[in-house]
Amino acid sequence: MKSKGFVIHQHGGSDVLQWQDVDLPELGANDVLVRHTAIGINFIDIYFRQGLYPMTLPGRLGIEAAGVVEAVGSGVSQFSAGDRVAYCKGGLGSYAEAHIVAENCLIPVPDDIDDETAAAVLLKGLTAAYLLYKTAPLQAGANILIQAAAGGVGTLLSQWAKHLGAYVIGTVGSEEKAVLAKANGCDETILYDQQDVAEEVRRLTGGKGVEVVFDSVGAATCEASLNSLAKRGLFVSFGNASGPVEAIAPLTLLQKGSVFMTRPGLADYIEDRAEMLELSGLLFAAIREGHVKVSINQRYGLKDAAKAQDDLAQRLTTGSSILLP
Repeated sequence: MKSKGFVIHQHGGSDVLQWQDVDLPELGANDVLVRHTAIGINFIDIYFRQGLYPMTLPGRLGIEAAGVVEAVGSGVSQFSAGDRVAYCKGGLGSYAEAHIVAENCLIPVPDDIDDETAAAVLLKGLTAAYLLYKTAPLQAGANILIQAAAGGVGTLLSQWAKHLGAYVIGTVGSEEKAVLAKANGCDETILYDQQDVAEEVRRLTGGKGVEVVFDSVGAATCEASLNSLAKRGLFVSFGNASGPVEAIAPLTLLQKGSVFMTRPGLADYIEDRAEMLELSGLLFAAIREGHVKVSINQRYGLKDAAKAQDDLAQRLTTGSSILLP
């Protein structure tokens, strides 16, 4: 089976993405052929391209998409041709017209969720779901800090955390993004390039600090995140947009107020299919009930994936971005 898609033969900048014919393997008994209708763009795609995360070369990029089932293997029981599905695990290769995905990696898309929304929100939304319901379950009235609050995950986290009753402080890179962050649930915003983040957090919380920091930025914000925590607070470092965080000595956590630190990843929260469907159910319900609104602020043709990645890396985007075959 043939499909058009992107392949990289070496790690590097966005110029290593090559659009070409790709050979799809024969369907295994438990495999599903998905014809893509919309494809999600995420920082993890850039990490794989750069070599921060390991992959086999030559290889394909992309882990998230929505589409329609075109064919199923002989042992598939949960899906049939014509079903609408989405996925954000199951192997690299979503930057293409079609992809073969294992049955247990697919999530049925409800009738009231359109394909673009599913592709734009699944990975980021499942990330927000596990962070808020599994990693750091919030109590109403909790003070939290979200680094990069106008970004893809940040926008969802802000809305959802506000619905759960948190006092939400978000960091942003511009006045325009501050307006966006406040429209999406942030009670207060901090311009991280112009203000001392930890100092502002202390001011906004009466000197106490926040119970939880959600930080997807990494190296550039780690120190500010730690310094913003209340005693026995939790630093959730879940991304590396500015590069990986350097090693932190355990004694540092004591010196910051007996704080906790965790570095979770989505894969460990959706490895079990039942838990993946539980989290996707929470996500789709939050969208359905209006607690979470998905803002698709950038749409690119599939062949423009390199530009899409560059815009994301340069922080020129807000909300979610998608590729359209």
